[in-house]
Amino acid sequence: MKTFLFALGHPAHYHLFKNIANMLKTDGHKVIFVITPKDILENLMILNNEEYSVLAKKKVNENILSKITKVIFSTKSLCKIVKSQNVDLLIGCLPQIAYCGKVLSIPSIFVGEDDFSITWMQGIITYPFANHILAPSSTNVNPFSFKKIAYLGYNELTYLHPNHFIPNKAIVEKYFSTVKPYFILRFAQLNAYHDLGVNAINTQTAQKLVDILNPYGDIYITSERELEPQFEQYRIKINPLDMHHVMAFASLYIGDSQTMAAEAGVLGTPFVRFNDFVGKIGYLKELEDVYKLGFGIKTSEVSKLYSTIEELLQMANRRKIFQNRRATMLSDKIDCSAFFTWFIENYPESKRILKADPDYQLNFK
Repeated sequence: MKTFLFALGHPAHYHLFKNIANMLKTDGHKVIFVITPKDILENLMILNNEEYSVLAKKKVNENILSKITKVIFSTKSLCKIVKSQNVDLLIGCLPQIAYCGKVLSIPSIFVGEDDFSITWMQGIITYPFANHILAPSSTNVNPFSFKKIAYLGYNELTYLHPNHFIPNKAIVEKYFSTVKPYFILRFAQLNAYHDLGVNAINTQTAQKLVDILNPYGDIYITSERELEPQFEQYRIKINPLDMHHVMAFASLYIGDSQTMAAEAGVLGTPFVRFNDFVGKIGYLKELEDVYKLGFGIKTSEVSKLYSTIEELLQMANRRKIFQNRRATMLSDKIDCSAFFTWFIENYPESKRILKADPDYQLNFK
């Protein structure tokens, strides 16, 4: 039996690792979760009856000094947990695992899918200390490519691959009728360091989207930020455990969130992503340009946003077309949860196997 520690800092990180953790437990290993709470992450842990430790809570109006202090103290807390639990391998999306691993001579695997050019600050303070960077083949982590272990997939496929997720319309109907087509609008908070200066959907744009969509079906808005009064009638609160079922049966997803756009894409739900990250993130470019599962539109091209949505609304057999595109994408990709589980469970031998034969991962279909 081995002990594996997973470090999470975003709700998507729990989804990323939940199946992997369960598979490792089934194989007789011990799994430990540590988190730095963000958005609904802690709520997800509670809803799933997961045991976890909180490394550090986010405070209001943090400055650079307070953030550095928080990282130092949370790394110390992590090291205490790691030593007391005899952890064999550190995996996750927090820089603290790299620091703790270096101090205690325990290997660390940083898991990410954003290009270095987007999350360069995190990369600079994390990648030099991590043993490996586990990332999609479409993700560019230069100048740390020598540490990259590339896999044929996306983070979102660890939990939305058909081997692990089957959409259930009955779950959607707990919230609303699915007789009419419906559209999901998502407004993200965009308050991370790499979001500074990034524009997204504003009030005027949101109103125009509502006006375009209204004749075609029902509109549901899920938002991290405050909504103007005119949009409150469209707001819907969905149990985080049910959100992917709701997205799977939507006619369109439109939003400024990267993760939810990718989730829609791998589910075969057409997505339209509207923010200033368009063209800069490798895995989303692949979903958009190679597999044609969605559209990324810059905020300087608002008229293109409207025309793209109108074209999608008029597309005959839209769902069938996008499900076929999804099938093409899935045929090129692997079961990422199965692959991650094998890699973690058999590390470091798995690293040597992949280095000698990168196509070994094709065994995990």
